[in-house]
Amino acid sequence: MKAVQYQSFGGPEVLEVTEVPDPKMFDDLVVVRIEAAALNPADLGFQSGAVDPVVDFFFPVIPGWDVAGVVEQAGAATAGFRPGDEVIGFVRGQIMHHGTYAEKISAEPRQLVRKPRNLSWAQAAGLPVAGLTAYQAIVHSLEVTAGDTVLVHGAAGGVGHLAVQIAIARGARVIGTGSEVSQEFIASLGATPVRYGDELVEQVRKIAPDGVDAVLDTAGRGSLATTREVAALGVRVASITRSAAEYAGAIDVFLHLDGDDLTRLVELAEEGKLTVHVERAFPLDEAAKAQQLLAGGHVRGKLVLENRREV
Repeated sequence: MKAVQYQSFGGPEVLEVTEVPDPKMFDDLVVVRIEAAALNPADLGFQSGAVDPVVDFFFPVIPGWDVAGVVEQAGAATAGFRPGDEVIGFVRGQIMHHGTYAEKISAEPRQLVRKPRNLSWAQAAGLPVAGLTAYQAIVHSLEVTAGDTVLVHGAAGGVGHLAVQIAIARGARVIGTGSEVSQEFIASLGATPVRYGDELVEQVRKIAPDGVDAVLDTAGRGSLATTREVAALGVRVASITRSAAEYAGAIDVFLHLDGDDLTRLVELAEEGKLTVHVERAFPLDEAAKAQQLLAGGHVRGKLVLENRREV
């Protein structure tokens, strides 16, 4: 099968497209024919070697954790899946070696759920990692409920645009920060957009004069510094950028696989309350180009790799 891999740590330039053996099959595994795989900032971080001191790498490494595809084989011990099932998943192993920048992958059943019926392959591929991160931040860490006013920093990004929708689905009012060019997109998600910059605090105060009840930082770059000036009494604060130390009592959100959470994301999508914006889809052969765009920042929603097979 075709796959994208790297033989040493580095940036997008270390990626190469090559032929590798099909993934092996065992009784408790499912082999998925990949239709699309989303990119995540973590791909770049792991690929750079930044986590080498704490994560084992077995070279060559195929990057990628997000997957949307069709079950090709299902082991005898994988009740609930059969060939032909359309699935999405968060497929990450203890050792970095087999990832989703490929035409196929073997996965544990617990890593997969059914694909949302109303999302394209590209949209579905963008849901697991970013969606789980957003859901766990909004629901579990911040405990957002109806009537809350929530400030989402980086509301146009991969996690941010999903967090906005999840908070709104829970009955919250959302204020979303972003660049000037992202204001219309943020508004289309149902949030009230505000611009980054010196006037951010003033903008938020006008919208929420009594302060915001919860803050999610998906942007970093000192975003939490504004929270003290716009916070209501008892504000809950969380960050996915490891910036919680900037605000006393803030929570760092650590993504973890949870089948119930992933299933709820599927349900929200099928209820019409959640969608994935795909900024651009690339063929698998252009993975390096896609990573370069991701590394440059300012991507709205998700970037995706597609396996474009000849009919």
